[in-house]
Amino acid sequence: MTSHLIEDWPEQGICVLRLNRPEKYNALSRALTDDFRAAIDGLLERGARVMALMASGKGFCAGADLTERNGMSEDEKLAHNRAISSLADTIAALPIPTLVGINGLALGGGCEISLACDIRYCVDTARIGLTEARIGAIPGAGGTQRLPRLIGVARALEMMYSGEPIDTTKAEAWGLVNRTFPDHEAMEAAILDFARVVAKRSRRGTQLLKTVVYSGMDTAIANGLDGERIAVTEILKSNDYREGIRAFAERRDPDFD
Repeated sequence: MTSHLIEDWPEQGICVLRLNRPEKYNALSRALTDDFRAAIDGLLERGARVMALMASGKGFCAGADLTERNGMSEDEKLAHNRAISSLADTIAALPIPTLVGINGLALGGGCEISLACDIRYCVDTARIGLTEARIGAIPGAGGTQRLPRLIGVARALEMMYSGEPIDTTKAEAWGLVNRTFPDHEAMEAAILDFARVVAKRSRRGTQLLKTVVYSGMDTAIANGLDGERIAVTEILKSNDYREGIRAFAERRDPDFD
Protein backbone atom coordinates (compact mmCIF):
# COMPACT_ATOMS: atom_id res chain seq x y z
CA MET A 1 0.00 0.00 0.00
CA THR A 2 0.98 3.62 -0.44
CA SER A 3 1.69 5.90 2.49
CA HIS A 4 -1.75 7.54 2.30
CA LEU A 5 -3.62 4.21 2.53
CA ILE A 6 -2.47 1.64 5.07
CA GLU A 7 -3.61 -1.97 4.90
CA ASP A 8 -3.38 -4.06 8.05
CA TRP A 9 -4.47 -7.60 8.92
CA PRO A 10 -4.65 -7.74 12.73
CA GLU A 11 -6.08 -11.26 12.61
CA GLN A 12 -6.89 -13.82 9.95
CA GLY A 13 -9.86 -12.75 7.86
CA ILE A 14 -9.95 -9.17 9.22
CA CYS A 15 -8.68 -6.42 6.96
CA VAL A 16 -8.29 -2.87 8.27
CA LEU A 17 -7.92 -0.15 5.66
CA ARG A 18 -6.77 3.15 7.14
CA LEU A 19 -6.95 6.48 5.33
CA ASN A 20 -3.68 8.21 6.07
CA ARG A 21 -3.67 11.83 4.90
CA PRO A 22 -4.22 13.38 8.34
CA GLU A 23 -2.81 16.76 7.29
CA LYS A 24 -5.67 16.96 4.73
CA TYR A 25 -8.32 15.38 6.95
CA ASN A 26 -7.96 12.33 4.68
CA ALA A 27 -9.51 14.16 1.73
CA LEU A 28 -9.97 11.95 -1.31
CA SER A 29 -7.33 12.96 -3.82
CA ARG A 30 -7.25 11.19 -7.16
CA ALA A 31 -4.30 9.07 -6.02
CA LEU A 32 -5.95 8.06 -2.73
CA THR A 33 -9.24 7.28 -4.47
CA ASP A 34 -7.51 5.05 -7.03
CA ASP A 35 -5.46 3.22 -4.40
CA PHE A 36 -8.51 2.80 -2.17
CA ARG A 37 -10.49 1.26 -5.03
CA ALA A 38 -7.61 -1.09 -5.92
CA ALA A 39 -7.37 -2.28 -2.30
CA ILE A 40 -11.12 -2.95 -2.12
CA ASP A 41 -11.08 -4.86 -5.41
CA GLY A 42 -8.55 -7.38 -4.09
CA LEU A 43 -9.93 -8.00 -0.60
CA LEU A 44 -11.72 -11.28 -1.27
CA GLU A 45 -8.73 -12.80 -3.04
CA ARG A 46 -6.61 -11.95 0.00
CA GLY A 47 -8.97 -13.81 2.31
CA ALA A 48 -10.97 -11.01 3.90
CA ARG A 49 -14.06 -12.04 5.83
CA VAL A 50 -14.62 -8.57 7.33
CA MET A 51 -13.42 -5.12 6.29
CA ALA A 52 -12.95 -2.34 8.83
CA LEU A 53 -12.38 1.18 7.52
CA MET A 54 -10.56 3.62 9.79
CA ALA A 55 -8.59 6.84 9.48
CA SER A 56 -5.54 8.58 10.92
CA GLY A 57 -5.59 11.98 12.56
CA LYS A 58 -8.44 14.12 13.86
CA GLY A 59 -10.87 13.58 10.99
CA PHE A 60 -12.28 10.59 9.16
CA CYS A 61 -12.60 12.08 5.67
CA ALA A 62 -13.36 15.62 4.52
CA GLY A 63 -14.65 14.37 1.16
CA ALA A 64 -13.14 15.14 -2.22
CA ASP A 65 -9.87 17.03 -2.16
CA LEU A 66 -11.26 20.38 -3.30
CA THR A 67 -7.84 22.02 -3.38
CA GLU A 68 -6.76 19.48 -5.97
CA ARG A 69 -10.09 19.68 -7.77
CA ASN A 70 -9.84 23.48 -8.07
CA GLY A 71 -7.06 23.01 -10.62
CA MET A 72 -8.89 20.40 -12.69
CA SER A 73 -10.63 20.77 -16.03
CA GLU A 74 -14.38 20.16 -16.18
CA ASP A 75 -13.79 16.66 -17.54
CA GLU A 76 -11.28 15.93 -14.80
CA LYS A 77 -13.69 17.12 -12.11
CA LEU A 78 -16.38 14.80 -13.46
CA ALA A 79 -13.95 11.88 -13.65
CA HIS A 80 -12.88 12.50 -10.05
CA ASN A 81 -16.50 12.51 -8.89
CA ARG A 82 -17.23 9.32 -10.82
CA ALA A 83 -14.20 7.63 -9.27
CA ILE A 84 -15.40 8.45 -5.73
CA SER A 85 -18.91 7.31 -6.62
CA SER A 86 -17.56 4.05 -8.04
CA LEU A 87 -15.51 3.55 -4.88
CA ALA A 88 -18.62 3.92 -2.70
CA ASP A 89 -20.55 1.51 -4.94
CA THR A 90 -17.72 -1.02 -4.76
CA ILE A 91 -17.71 -0.87 -0.95
CA ALA A 92 -21.49 -1.27 -0.85
CA ALA A 93 -21.31 -4.29 -3.16
CA LEU A 94 -18.73 -6.17 -1.09
CA PRO A 95 -20.20 -9.55 -0.08
CA ILE A 96 -18.58 -9.35 3.37
CA PRO A 97 -19.49 -7.26 6.42
CA THR A 98 -18.08 -3.74 6.30
CA LEU A 99 -17.51 -1.57 9.37
CA VAL A 100 -16.36 2.03 9.61
CA GLY A 101 -15.00 4.09 12.49
CA ILE A 102 -15.69 7.81 12.18
CA ASN A 103 -13.03 9.48 14.30
CA GLY A 104 -13.88 13.09 13.49
CA LEU A 105 -15.28 14.98 10.52
CA ALA A 106 -17.04 12.88 7.87
CA LEU A 107 -18.18 15.35 5.26
CA GLY A 108 -19.36 15.13 1.66
CA GLY A 109 -17.73 12.16 -0.02
CA GLY A 110 -16.36 11.05 3.34
CA CYS A 111 -19.89 10.76 4.68
CA GLU A 112 -20.92 8.94 1.50
CA ILE A 113 -18.11 6.41 1.91
CA SER A 114 -19.35 5.73 5.45
CA LEU A 115 -22.93 5.32 4.17
CA ALA A 116 -21.71 2.57 1.84
CA CYS A 117 -20.61 0.51 4.85
CA ASP A 118 -22.92 -1.79 6.80
CA ILE A 119 -22.18 -0.53 10.32
CA ARG A 120 -20.96 2.88 11.49
CA TYR A 121 -19.29 3.62 14.83
CA CYS A 122 -18.05 7.09 15.77
CA VAL A 123 -16.38 9.11 18.50
CA ASP A 124 -18.67 11.45 20.40
CA THR A 125 -16.94 14.55 18.98
CA ALA A 126 -17.53 13.57 15.34
CA ARG A 127 -19.50 15.72 12.93
CA ILE A 128 -21.21 14.08 9.98
CA GLY A 129 -22.80 15.72 6.96
CA LEU A 130 -23.43 15.98 3.26
CA THR A 131 -22.08 19.49 2.91
CA GLU A 132 -22.17 19.91 -0.88
CA ALA A 133 -24.82 22.67 -0.69
CA ARG A 134 -22.16 24.94 0.83
CA ILE A 135 -20.32 25.02 -2.50
CA GLY A 136 -23.34 24.97 -4.80
CA ALA A 137 -23.26 21.23 -5.46
CA ILE A 138 -25.27 18.15 -4.52
CA PRO A 139 -24.04 14.79 -3.21
CA GLY A 140 -22.69 12.73 -6.07
CA ALA A 141 -21.38 9.49 -4.56
CA GLY A 142 -24.60 7.85 -3.46
CA GLY A 143 -25.63 10.22 -0.69
CA THR A 144 -28.94 11.26 -2.24
CA GLN A 145 -30.00 7.61 -2.33
CA ARG A 146 -28.34 5.91 0.65
CA LEU A 147 -29.00 8.57 3.29
CA PRO A 148 -32.82 8.72 2.82
CA ARG A 149 -32.98 4.92 2.94
CA LEU A 150 -31.09 4.98 6.22
CA ILE A 151 -32.69 7.85 8.15
CA GLY A 152 -35.80 8.77 6.14
CA VAL A 153 -36.47 11.33 3.42
CA ALA A 154 -37.28 14.36 5.58
CA ARG A 155 -34.24 14.04 7.81
CA ALA A 156 -31.96 13.38 4.85
CA LEU A 157 -33.27 16.43 3.01
CA GLU A 158 -32.80 18.55 6.14
CA MET A 159 -29.13 17.57 6.12
CA MET A 160 -28.66 17.97 2.37
CA TYR A 161 -30.60 21.23 1.92
CA SER A 162 -28.65 22.95 4.70
CA GLY A 163 -25.27 21.40 4.03
CA GLU A 164 -24.66 21.56 7.78
CA PRO A 165 -23.14 18.56 9.59
CA ILE A 166 -24.93 17.05 12.58
CA ASP A 167 -23.48 16.01 15.92
CA THR A 168 -23.28 12.44 17.16
CA THR A 169 -26.23 12.75 19.54
CA LYS A 170 -28.52 13.45 16.61
CA ALA A 171 -26.70 10.97 14.34
CA GLU A 172 -27.25 8.14 16.80
CA ALA A 173 -30.86 9.13 17.51
CA TRP A 174 -31.59 9.16 13.77
CA GLY A 175 -29.91 5.82 13.16
CA LEU A 176 -27.08 7.27 11.09
CA VAL A 177 -24.52 5.66 13.41
CA ASN A 178 -24.85 2.50 15.48
CA ARG A 179 -22.79 3.51 18.51
CA THR A 180 -20.69 6.37 19.84
CA PHE A 181 -17.54 6.18 21.96
CA PRO A 182 -15.64 8.63 24.17
CA ASP A 183 -12.41 8.39 22.21
CA HIS A 184 -10.69 7.01 19.14
CA GLU A 185 -9.05 4.08 20.95
CA ALA A 186 -12.30 2.80 22.48
CA MET A 187 -14.05 3.03 19.12
CA GLU A 188 -11.36 1.10 17.25
CA ALA A 189 -11.21 -1.55 19.98
CA ALA A 190 -14.97 -2.04 19.72
CA ILE A 191 -14.77 -2.34 15.94
CA LEU A 192 -12.08 -5.00 16.17
CA ASP A 193 -14.01 -6.88 18.87
CA PHE A 194 -17.07 -7.00 16.63
CA ALA A 195 -14.97 -7.91 13.59
CA ARG A 196 -13.54 -10.90 15.48
CA VAL A 197 -17.03 -12.16 16.21
CA VAL A 198 -18.19 -11.78 12.61
CA ALA A 199 -15.02 -13.31 11.15
CA LYS A 200 -15.83 -16.57 12.97
CA ARG A 201 -19.20 -16.92 11.23
CA SER A 202 -19.87 -18.80 8.01
CA ARG A 203 -18.58 -16.81 5.07
CA ARG A 204 -21.36 -18.09 2.80
CA GLY A 205 -24.01 -17.54 5.45
CA THR A 206 -22.89 -13.96 6.00
CA GLN A 207 -22.84 -13.29 2.27
CA LEU A 208 -26.37 -14.63 1.80
CA LEU A 209 -27.61 -12.70 4.82
CA LYS A 210 -26.24 -9.42 3.45
CA THR A 211 -27.71 -10.09 0.01
CA VAL A 212 -31.16 -10.96 1.36
CA VAL A 213 -31.34 -7.92 3.64
CA TYR A 214 -30.26 -5.33 1.07
CA SER A 215 -32.19 -6.78 -1.85
CA GLY A 216 -35.28 -6.96 0.34
CA MET A 217 -35.03 -3.25 1.13
CA ASP A 218 -35.65 -2.43 -2.54
CA THR A 219 -38.68 -4.62 -3.13
CA ALA A 220 -42.05 -5.56 -1.67
CA ILE A 221 -41.91 -7.60 1.53
CA ALA A 222 -43.46 -10.61 -0.23
CA ASN A 223 -40.58 -10.64 -2.70
CA GLY A 224 -38.10 -10.21 0.13
CA LEU A 225 -39.59 -13.18 1.97
CA ASP A 226 -39.30 -15.27 -1.17
CA GLY A 227 -35.62 -14.33 -1.33
CA GLU A 228 -35.19 -15.32 2.30
CA ARG A 229 -36.77 -18.74 1.69
CA ILE A 230 -34.48 -19.38 -1.27
CA ALA A 231 -31.43 -18.41 0.80
CA VAL A 232 -32.47 -20.59 3.74
CA THR A 233 -32.94 -23.55 1.41
CA GLU A 234 -29.35 -23.13 0.23
CA ILE A 235 -28.06 -22.74 3.78
CA LEU A 236 -29.77 -25.87 5.09
CA LYS A 237 -27.99 -27.92 2.44
CA SER A 238 -24.58 -26.39 3.10
CA ASN A 239 -21.46 -27.89 4.67
CA ASP A 240 -21.30 -24.95 7.06
CA TYR A 241 -24.75 -25.69 8.44
CA ARG A 242 -23.86 -29.36 8.89
CA GLU A 243 -20.71 -28.28 10.71
CA GLY A 244 -22.68 -25.78 12.80
CA ILE A 245 -25.19 -28.28 14.15
CA ARG A 246 -22.48 -30.91 14.65
CA ALA A 247 -20.42 -28.41 16.67
CA PHE A 248 -23.50 -27.52 18.71
CA ALA A 249 -24.09 -31.18 19.55
CA GLU A 250 -20.42 -31.62 20.46
CA ARG A 251 -20.33 -28.41 22.53
CA ARG A 252 -17.48 -26.78 20.61
CA ASP A 253 -16.99 -23.82 18.33
CA PRO A 254 -17.76 -24.55 14.67
CA ASP A 255 -14.99 -24.56 12.09
CA PHE A 256 -16.59 -22.94 9.05
CA ASP A 257 -15.12 -22.85 5.55
